[in-house]
Amino acid sequence: MVNLHRIRALGYATALVVAATGVAPAQTFPGKPVRIVVPYPAGGPIDMTTRPLAQRLTDAMGNPVVVDNRGGANGIIGTDNVAKSPADGYSLIVASGGGFAIGPHVYSKLPFDVFKDFAPVSLFVTLPELLAVHPSLPVKSVKELVALAKQRPNQLNFGSSGTGSTPQLAAEMLKSAAKIQMVHVPYKGMGPATMDLIAGQLQLVFADMPVLMQQVKADKLRALAVGTRQRSPSLPQVATMNEAGYPQVEAYNWYALYAPAATPKPIIARLNAEIVKVMSHPDMKSFNLAQGADAMGSTPDELAALHKREFDKWGVVVKAAGIKPE
Repeated sequence: MVNLHRIRALGYATALVVAATGVAPAQTFPGKPVRIVVPYPAGGPIDMTTRPLAQRLTDAMGNPVVVDNRGGANGIIGTDNVAKSPADGYSLIVASGGGFAIGPHVYSKLPFDVFKDFAPVSLFVTLPELLAVHPSLPVKSVKELVALAKQRPNQLNFGSSGTGSTPQLAAEMLKSAAKIQMVHVPYKGMGPATMDLIAGQLQLVFADMPVLMQQVKADKLRALAVGTRQRSPSLPQVATMNEAGYPQVEAYNWYALYAPAATPKPIIARLNAEIVKVMSHPDMKSFNLAQGADAMGSTPDELAALHKREFDKWGVVVKAAGIKPE
């Protein structure tokens, strides 16, 4: 027999929990739109890879999952917004290696702590840093680039999306490994840096592969190497930095979803399961491959371990490059 008194008691207890915490139990999640904050303007590589994920999650969860672009201060404004949002699973942040593993070493007074204020949900994309040069530069390999840089110390300019960015630090790794000197030219994003590279104002850049891949395929830029251990299936003809003789230069970016730190574990588990399922779909894999990215999911613990490894790695590079916290 159904125990109506027990049902009423459980319902009353649930109401008390929701009233006290503002958090509904995981069984009813999601009951309203889920917001994924992209802490950069629309149109960039993070935005391009997040929107298909949000649409797939909408279909899978039967509930709207919307992208909220909150750019500014190199990702700090949008990230802080989620750090201070209710820990109920309805506000998520797209974290990147640049923002969560490098940023804390570059900015001394962040309004949040990337480890204490956020709970990992799932990795969803990894992508190599691609080294590309202007076609007029008389080099077709990393070896030839290094030889030219040694002949012309401080005469080759490389662009980046800003001081302390992944593109800059990838180049700093190469400078250190090859013992060469090049001039860093920081921009407010890889878009303008890429345009200046195409125009010949710069000689080379490292960048997330989606930023450069179409220009490489159109022969407007020449790709020399990727910063991952294996060749990218998106550009399989391009060698790795390891093959080029510089295994120390391991540079790639990653995008992942995090929630505010106190988000209930059952809600984290529900979100994780849906993200892993979505990112394993053949359509998502082929879409990301066309962009130069590798679609994948992870457990929260696997993401936490990746974050810690990347944080430690880039901290050494920031220090060696002499980049001072702002």
